[in-house]
Amino acid sequence: MNIYADKQKLSDLKAKANKLPLSAGVYIMKNKDGDIIYIGKAKALKNRVTQYFGAGNQHTDKVRQMVANVEDFEYIICDSEFEALILENSLIKQNQPKYNILLKDDKGYHYIKISNDRWKKITTSNIADGNGEYIGPYYSSYVVKDTVDEVRRIFKLPDCNRSFDRVSKPCLNYHIGRCDAPCRGNITLDEYLESVESAKSFIKHGENADMIKDLENRMEKASENLDFEYAAKLRDRINAVKKLKERQKVVMCTYKSQDVFASALIGETACVSAFIFRNNMLTDKKHFFVDGVFDRQSMYAEFLQQYYIDKSEIPPRILLDSDFEGRETVEHWLTQKSGRKVSFILPKAGEQKTLVEMCKRNSADNLAQKTQRSGREMSALNELSRLLGLDSVPRYIEAYDISNTAGEENVAGMIVYKDGRPYKNAYKKFKIKTFSGQDDYRSMAEAIDRRLNEYEKGEDEGFSTLPDLILLDGGIGQVSAVVPVIKKHNLNIPLFGMVKDSKHRTRAVADFGGDISIKANRSAYTLITEIQDEVHRFAIGYHRKLRSKKMLNSELTKIDSVGEQRANLLLKHFKTIKAVKSASVDEIAQVKGISRSVAEKIYEYFKL
Repeated sequence: MNIYADKQKLSDLKAKANKLPLSAGVYIMKNKDGDIIYIGKAKALKNRVTQYFGAGNQHTDKVRQMVANVEDFEYIICDSEFEALILENSLIKQNQPKYNILLKDDKGYHYIKISNDRWKKITTSNIADGNGEYIGPYYSSYVVKDTVDEVRRIFKLPDCNRSFDRVSKPCLNYHIGRCDAPCRGNITLDEYLESVESAKSFIKHGENADMIKDLENRMEKASENLDFEYAAKLRDRINAVKKLKERQKVVMCTYKSQDVFASALIGETACVSAFIFRNNMLTDKKHFFVDGVFDRQSMYAEFLQQYYIDKSEIPPRILLDSDFEGRETVEHWLTQKSGRKVSFILPKAGEQKTLVEMCKRNSADNLAQKTQRSGREMSALNELSRLLGLDSVPRYIEAYDISNTAGEENVAGMIVYKDGRPYKNAYKKFKIKTFSGQDDYRSMAEAIDRRLNEYEKGEDEGFSTLPDLILLDGGIGQVSAVVPVIKKHNLNIPLFGMVKDSKHRTRAVADFGGDISIKANRSAYTLITEIQDEVHRFAIGYHRKLRSKKMLNSELTKIDSVGEQRANLLLKHFKTIKAVKSASVDEIAQVKGISRSVAEKIYEYFKL
C-alpha cells in the first residue's frame, strides 16, 4: 500500500501550510481521531510545515508514516525560537506523541545482591525482596554491573548458577584464571566464603592503602607458614586491585562534571551513547536507540531536548561528535534550566576528543548488537559510507547488472544488500521491453525507471523501500544513463558504478568526479566485490534460464500444431523436454490446452 495514496488530502494540507506565517512557533499534528501524533517547533512555521506535505520521497520511513496519518494540524505562534522550544518541550511532556523521540530512561534503583545460599553468590538485582543481603540502592545500572564484574575478577568468584556441593567440570573462566572453580573442588567452603566477605568489604569501602597493606601482611604470613598456594592467590588479588586502579584512570577526565554524547547510524536507525562524568570520574553509561533518523544533525536537536527535559543535574560542559541546527537555542534553554552557563563542545584533539571517540565506539558496538550485524559488516558499511561521502551508513543497497547474448534475451537483475548482507526476498528480475538489440545504457535506465515506477504505484511490497545507495555494474556510462531517471522521479539517491579491471576484478567505484579507488579500503573493497559478483551471478543466471527456455520452446514448436503458447504449457507441466519425450499420449492430453489430437502428434514426433 502506498502511504501517499491520498494525494488530495496531502494537497489540502499543503495548501493550509502555505498560509502559515513565517514566524517562530509550535505545530501540532493530529490523526483522524483527533489524537496528537507529533509536535515540533520551527523558526519559520510556513517553511517547516510545508516540507512535510511535499517531496515525500525525501522523508525517512518514520516521517512518511507520520504524514500518512496526519488528518489536520494546529499551530501556536511564539515570540522567538527559544520560546517555541520551551513550549514544544512542555507539550511533548504532556502528550507523549507517538512520532516524537521519547526516551525511556531507567529511573529505577539497582542493588548488589549477596545470596543466602550455602555457597553465596554476588549478583545484580533490580529489587530488594529480602531474599539475601543487598548493598545499595544505586541509581546507575552501569555502576552496579561494573562493580560486580570487577569484584568477581579480583576475588576470582564465579558468575554461573552451578551448585558447588558436588564436583563438576570447570568452565572457561577457570582455564583463563578468572575463577577459583569451587565446582572443581579447588577451594573449600570456608575459603570461598572468606573471598565473598572480602569482596563485600571491597564493594562497601573500595580500594585503599589499608586494604592493600592488610593483603600484603596476609600474603607474607602465608609465605612464612609455607602456604604458598594461598600466598599466590593473595598476590594475584593485590595485583588485580592495582590494575583496577590503573584502568580507572582511563575513565577519568580533567573536568569535574560533563556529559559526552556520540552516535552511530545504520540507515534510519541510530544508537546514541552517553557517558556521564561526575567528580572527574565516569559514573554512568547509557545508550538509546532512535528510529526514523535522517542524519545526526537533525536527530540531536530533538534527542538532547528530550534527554535533559527531566534532568535536575545538568553539567556545564556537554561534548558531542556532531554539531546540530539550533544548538545556541538549546544551550540557552539548558543555561536557564540549570542556572549556570552550559556549553556544547565539539573537541578537535586531546583527551576530550579521545572521550568522544570512546563513546562513539560504544554506540557502534551497541548498534551492531541491536541489528545483529557482525563487526566485519559494520566496519564495511561505515568504511563505504566514508569512502563515498554519504550522509549516513547505507543500510539498504540495490545493485543492477545487464545480461544478454548479442542483444537477445536482454535482461536486468536487481539484488539488495540489507545491513551488509544479501536480502534475497527483495531480488528482482526485469525483461528489457522498450527496444531490441544490445544497449546496456538504455537497458539499465529502463530497469531502474520501472523499479521507481513500481515504488510510486505502491502495489508491490518488494518495491516499497527506497535504497540508500544504488550501485551499477559498469562505469560512468551507466551512471550517466541512470542519473536523468532518478531526477525524473524527483529523488536524490546516491548512485555509483562498479568498475572492473582487465581481468574482470573489481577495481573502483565511479561517479562524475571520476573513479574512486577502493583497493586500499579492505572492508569496503570486499563488500563491493561481493555485491558485484552477486548481481552478475543473478543477472546472468536469469538470462541463461530464458535462453534455455527459448531453446526448449524452439524444439517443441517444430511439432505441427504446437506454437509458443502450447510449448510453454508443456514445459510448465512437465518441467523438462526429457519428461515430455517419455510421457504417454494420455499424460500429454492431461495438460490444459492440449487436445488429444495434438497430444498424439507430440507423442509421434518424439517416437520417430
